[in-house]
Amino acid sequence: GTTAPGKPGNHIPSGNTCDDCHNTSSWSNANFDHSSVTGSCASCHNGSTARGKSGNHIATTNTCEDCHSTRGWRPVTRVDHADVIGTCASCHNGTTAPGKPGNHIPSGNTCDDCHQTRAWTPAVFDHSGVTGSCVTCHNGTTAPGKNPTHIQSTNTCDDCHSTLAWRPVTRVDHGAVMGSCATCHNGVTAKGKPADHPQTGNQCDDCHNTRGWGGAKFDHSGVSGTCGNCHAGDFKRDKHKKVESPKILYTAQELTDCAGSCHVYTDSSLSTIKKRRSGKHSTSKDGW
Repeated sequence: GTTAPGKPGNHIPSGNTCDDCHNTSSWSNANFDHSSVTGSCASCHNGSTARGKSGNHIATTNTCEDCHSTRGWRPVTRVDHADVIGTCASCHNGTTAPGKPGNHIPSGNTCDDCHQTRAWTPAVFDHSGVTGSCVTCHNGTTAPGKNPTHIQSTNTCDDCHSTLAWRPVTRVDHGAVMGSCATCHNGVTAKGKPADHPQTGNQCDDCHNTRGWGGAKFDHSGVSGTCGNCHAGDFKRDKHKKVESPKILYTAQELTDCAGSCHVYTDSSLSTIKKRRSGKHSTSKDGW
């Protein structure tokens, strides 16, 4: 700058080894050697001193060397996602960078809800961004579906299950169950009839409802066995006189079918009927 012209004021920040880039024939048409440059890439590659980011460059910080090499802009050495500004989908849109494949589950575009920048797989799944029903993914192909031992039901998984975990179920919505009660309530899949249940060939829902087993509305039409099989404990012996004097009462075993006449006799010989009580009890009335 004194003996002969030196670096001009707008020269890029560099060392003083001029012949790293220039030759004695001409200052211009320099053969650029980045090893002598001081400062960041963006201090020169700012669109004025040297070419900067193109108009279609992804939204990033200005730390060019995190992704590019001084030997050439392309191909990039890597994409450092820590320097990327904006959402994943602003680049991973199928044009700038690969987007969701055709078989991706229906979801929103907030990729980082499930994926990470180190790799797409394995994903940590966040159901909150998913659109569509459970079965659009949980169909046995895209994601695990109902197992072979699953009860017969519709495909509205969220009637019973939670997105946090399949088990335990949040509830069993019987409105989504197909088949009879006994296909599940068989003592294996779900609780079945207890050992002291009346002998019956009825379907469960003839007497019970899906809100609770208790408070059954009893349908005697399918009951097998005698009345006494169930109602022996209800038998009120003092109401069933056989002889008034001396007082003799019927036993539950004598009247177990509740269908015979329970006459009152004049004496213990039981030879003469004093009062006839014909007819059987009716199961169609509210009481005996």
